[in-house]
Amino acid sequence: MVADRQCSGALPFPRCWANLTDTFDTRVTPDLASLPPGLSGWTSVTARSGATSPDYGQFFTSALERLQAERRYRVFADIERLAGRYPQAIWHAPDGPRPITVWCSNDYLGMGQNRDVTRAMVEAAWRLGTGAGGTRNISGNSNPIVTLEAELADLHGKEAALVFTSGYVSNQTGIATLAKLIPNCLILSDALNHNSMIEGVRQSGCDKAIFRHNDLEHLEELLQAAGERPKLIVFESVYSMDGDIAPIRQICDLAERYGAMTYIDEVHAVGMYGPRGAGLAERLGVMHRIDVIEGTLGKAFGVMGGYLTGTRAVMDAIRSFAPGFIFTTALPPAVAAAATASIRHLKSSRTERQAQQLQVAKVKEALIHADLPVLATPTHIVPVMVGDAEACKAASDRLLNKHGIYIQPINYPTVPRSTERLRITPGPLHSDDHIAALTEALTDTWKALGLSFRGLVLDARERMKTARRVGRRQ
Repeated sequence: MVADRQCSGALPFPRCWANLTDTFDTRVTPDLASLPPGLSGWTSVTARSGATSPDYGQFFTSALERLQAERRYRVFADIERLAGRYPQAIWHAPDGPRPITVWCSNDYLGMGQNRDVTRAMVEAAWRLGTGAGGTRNISGNSNPIVTLEAELADLHGKEAALVFTSGYVSNQTGIATLAKLIPNCLILSDALNHNSMIEGVRQSGCDKAIFRHNDLEHLEELLQAAGERPKLIVFESVYSMDGDIAPIRQICDLAERYGAMTYIDEVHAVGMYGPRGAGLAERLGVMHRIDVIEGTLGKAFGVMGGYLTGTRAVMDAIRSFAPGFIFTTALPPAVAAAATASIRHLKSSRTERQAQQLQVAKVKEALIHADLPVLATPTHIVPVMVGDAEACKAASDRLLNKHGIYIQPINYPTVPRSTERLRITPGPLHSDDHIAALTEALTDTWKALGLSFRGLVLDARERMKTARRVGRRQ
């Protein structure tokens, strides 16, 4: 039973000490002598008797049982990545360690294994220690983070950048804070935006309008209907589950025509596209037309963290008002140093990008030739469609157990029901032998499970229906 507690005397900190100990067993008499100095005047009030406690554990058990009944319960494989041997890894299986090949990593270019990157992290840790020491408002504003932000601003051709603990946080708190600071803001959000963006829109408390995925006509209708009120268009450059891309230039045209601010998520494009790896907006030559560019350090750059770039005024406003920035511990200096090393390397080297694009093309050709249901995409993401949650998990399990190939199943709510898939992300270090083994394993698995062989899935009509369903959920 939870106790009602009260305290007497002035508090030297914001929360009552008793409130922080609400879960103490009320049958135990507190040892007042053991309390910190200054707390001897605190008292405990006996809990109300006769109340019946709900079976809290059953709430969670029932929720998990429903998830398992829908075949959507996720089991994480115990994987050990090996430095210098990517994409090879060790799976700590129930019957002992086994070597596997990873085909679903977001470390798209293998930069998490790059010697310059790992060296930068190790040297920074030896020199500066492991942790940041606090939030950046208190004690965590380290020189490596300042250097990293300057590098990111330069990468995207912006005045300033702001680093966050993850790409999820940068989207969620960035969108929410931006919109809150714009009076009477209307947010126009693509129907297939990532959950972090959806949550940012929701937490802003602003009016929203969801436009059908990549549908410029629908977006223009909504912009026209909004009239002169301030507007923020939020969209992605590369959509991570379908692997398709946004009509970035045309969205910029509409934003300029109707006086809207633009916010683009480039997390699956930074490091991957453009002459210096700044993403699709760089490749198209439109970075200067986008107000805020968001990215991640945890995918192609191979480290961790998220960031925003834009004008000094916008970045300073987010720094000053965003709870997701103000109230969380900063990235460790060693992480920031490693990220800077990775960005600098990919600004000057195209070797990794070119090798990756070559292997992606080979994988697509091999799987399509095998008549596997590959979703047509113009990017490095290769979805193989299954269409059923149970079958998708069975395929993933069989690939791992029989063939030593690790590809996590992608099920609802990450994708809509009936569009479950295996999401393959070839990298520059996947060899031709790896590709041959993958093709053979997928073919064997499809035959063993009786899955449909239907070749290249163009599916523009199905994708549009999916976008409408997702739009209604937002």
